[in-house]
Order: sequence, then C-alpha cells, then structure tokens
Amino acid sequence: MAERMSRQERYEQRRRAILDAARERADADGWAAVTTRHLADAIGYTQPVLYGHFPGGKAEIMLAVALEGFVELTRRCRTALDEDGDRGAVEPVAEAYLKFSREHPAVYEAMFQQAIDAEFASADSPADLRAGFEVLAETIGDDEGGAATEVFWGALHGITVLERAGRMRPEHRAQRIAELSSRYAVRRR
Repeated sequence: MAERMSRQERYEQRRRAILDAARERADADGWAAVTTRHLADAIGYTQPVLYGHFPGGKAEIMLAVALEGFVELTRRCRTALDEDGDRGAVEPVAEAYLKFSREHPAVYEAMFQQAIDAEFASADSPADLRAGFEVLAETIGDDEGGAATEVFWGALHGITVLERAGRMRPEHRAQRIAELSSRYAVRRR
C-alpha cells in the first residue's frame, strides 16, 4: 500500500512546482511574463493556493528564486575554489560564476537586476548572500571582504551583463578571465 504524502510534503511539492514554473516562464519570456495568474494555471491550482505559499506574490517568488540562485552560485564557486590546486583560484571561480550566469539567465536576473527584498552588504543580509560574497573574498584573498571583493564581483557582473548584451567579443572571454586573474590572483595557504 502506497504511503500517503504528509501535508508538509504536499505543501513543499506545490511550493517547488510554483518556483519551477516561475523559473521556466522567466527563462522563456522574461520576468515581466511571470504573473500569479499564469503560475496558478501552470501548476493547476488557484491563485489563492499560490498566495498561501507566497503571500507576497510575484515579489516573494522572485526572492525565493534569487535566494536559491545564490545557494547554487556559491556552491559552484566554492567547488571551483576548493578544486583549484596549485593554480590560481580566480580563473576557475570566474569561469564558474560566468557559466552559472549564462546557464541561468532568469535566475541571475532575479538575483542581481530585479528589485528583491534582500539587503546586500549589511549585517542583516541573508546568509546565502553573505556566503556568496565570502567565497569571492576568499578567492582573491580579501580577508576583510571589502572593496576589493566588490570590485572583483563588479567585474564578473559587468562581464556577464556585457556578454549577454553582445557588447563583448565572445572569443575574448578567456583573455578577460586571464586579465582578472593577473589582477586578483593570490597565493592561498
């Protein structure tokens, strides 16, 4: 006899379906096309069910997608950092960051370009945001996690946005990453 799904499991399953539908629609048509009506239709529930999971509606859904994105981006950068061996960490971390932004454009947009209710660069920043910043700081050896990390992050973000807009030549990506490495590489202990 099949076990019945608990109420919590059903709740989590619907929540996951809402987030997946939002990501799928945003990837296909941009965040402007993501509406609570569309999401409710996509998961086969009413809008009140959707609001039961995300009382803040689209803004809260976008925040949840963004926070999941920070977890994934941090995981990828951390893996690249931990696997760098004797070579400099900047290149593999930069490659991991840029690959994530290319593979998940809607998630990246939610993380960095849409208005989400998450404070950056403060003691109140969500832990997932801080962890992402900290892995970049560790990559370049910025023990204070300050301006140098912000400039490194800004360079990665700028490359992402400019490449996506076709403003940088794709064949020069490796040179851009090498340039970042020459400016930020440090010998980690």
